[in-house]
Amino acid sequence: MKRIFSIVVVALFLVILFISTQNSTKTTTSSVTDENLIVLNKDLNFREGPGLSYPITSLGKEGQAFSILDEAGEWFFVTDGKDFEGWIPSWQTTNNGKMQSTKITIARSTIDGLNVRAEPSISSAVLKQLSIKDEVVVIKEDEDWVKVEDSIGTSGWISKNFVSFDEKQSEELINTQKPSETDSSKNQFIISVESVYVREEPNLSSTIIGKVKKDDHFDIIEQNNNWVKIQLAEGEFGWIYRFYGAMDSSNSLTNDLEVTIIYGGTNLRESPSTSSPVVKRAMIGESYDILSADGDWYKIAINGNESAYVAQWVVSSNMKQSTSEDKPVIKRKKGTLNGLTIVLDPGHGGNDQGTAGYRGTIEKDITLITAQLLQTKLQGAGATVYLTRESDMYIDLRKRVSIAHSYSADAFISIHYDATEDKEISGFTTYYYHDFQQKLAQSVNNGIANKVPLRDRGAQNGDYLVLRENYQNAILIELGYLSNPAEERVITTDYYREQATLGIYEGIINYFDAKLQSSRGKIS
Repeated sequence: MKRIFSIVVVALFLVILFISTQNSTKTTTSSVTDENLIVLNKDLNFREGPGLSYPITSLGKEGQAFSILDEAGEWFFVTDGKDFEGWIPSWQTTNNGKMQSTKITIARSTIDGLNVRAEPSISSAVLKQLSIKDEVVVIKEDEDWVKVEDSIGTSGWISKNFVSFDEKQSEELINTQKPSETDSSKNQFIISVESVYVREEPNLSSTIIGKVKKDDHFDIIEQNNNWVKIQLAEGEFGWIYRFYGAMDSSNSLTNDLEVTIIYGGTNLRESPSTSSPVVKRAMIGESYDILSADGDWYKIAINGNESAYVAQWVVSSNMKQSTSEDKPVIKRKKGTLNGLTIVLDPGHGGNDQGTAGYRGTIEKDITLITAQLLQTKLQGAGATVYLTRESDMYIDLRKRVSIAHSYSADAFISIHYDATEDKEISGFTTYYYHDFQQKLAQSVNNGIANKVPLRDRGAQNGDYLVLRENYQNAILIELGYLSNPAEERVITTDYYREQATLGIYEGIINYFDAKLQSSRGKIS
């Protein structure tokens, strides 16, 4: 018996010795030293392998310190010597106070109408929707969900099942690599919104290459309609929508820019003020060379050596067009929109919220969502589509019209939701002002009527500035009454927006198909 007891004691001693040795070895291996210390910049998922496709093992908290055990590309295998061990992206850590990388993770939607929700749950409220290939910045992950942030800082959750991931240069790099000295020979563009994406090409569907912030200054390289090409850093360039900033009045514009008058009888003044004496009145379509910019005004050349000022909101600015180059003619087939340019105008925005529904719906929010859904459908049919706003920002009504004029839009569609004190009034309405706008209004109204269950109030004449002052084919759609509690419940659903935009899409297709048929009939 004593012999058995002695064997048990020896065995226990050996086990204890083995465990102590292992713990000692582990502690020595994973000790946090100054040489390999890293600190998390934010709450971060630990993964089984070096990549976003590997399963999540645990969550680290912002400010936690870890030691690096291994590296694989832009990923670290780390441990705190106790509870945490796994792979994390190096670009979301700090090493001795220095950023390890200038990369950010981008989530790209692989479907149209991807819901961005307030919480990681399919029962949570939908904040907005992403179109196919839309890109957002990844903040963190939670099992099957990813928390993301858009260009204006709005954050929400999207399903991982409908996105692809990519790594890109971070906004911090772009913001810190602005020219340190102002080049007086170049015009400066000043960002006027809180933050906005910079794109690779001058269109809203182009790849996002970074983000800039309010009051940032950049040299202007060129302009393309309402887009501005800016220099981000040495040899790096990107495009920003012109209405997200302003020209710096302290610098001269290049001689390659001109303005086109978009309102008949526009006043050209002695100085940049609406109270300044009028030098002359310009007619619609007239073009003038830009000499410089002063706030919201352009100084332009008139009558040889004379100059005057014109408000930016009553003109469109463009690169001078060579008369020797003809615009390519694109042959359009029935059922497509190839070669056509359409401007979508999501009503209201910024400090103009529009109407508020009986159940609390804000008009400016759902007009943008609706416009983005419609944009996807129209682009799928071959149209070039521009939005007067792509985020929650205020755009002057005349600027909205100027966008239609500057792009020579084949159709301008303003999207709204209605309200009135009488909570019983319901239905959708399509408005036009000029006689030449009526056929488009009727065609689109018929398309909506074929898709949604609301009362059809018809195509009507409406005295709205975006129609009255618009010399393009323009209509304004009220897609239902938010002031009607029952109707608000219907028109704020994903299904209704899908059907309504499908109706608008089919109405536009039918309108241009009819014009195509009419044109062919005349030729024959």
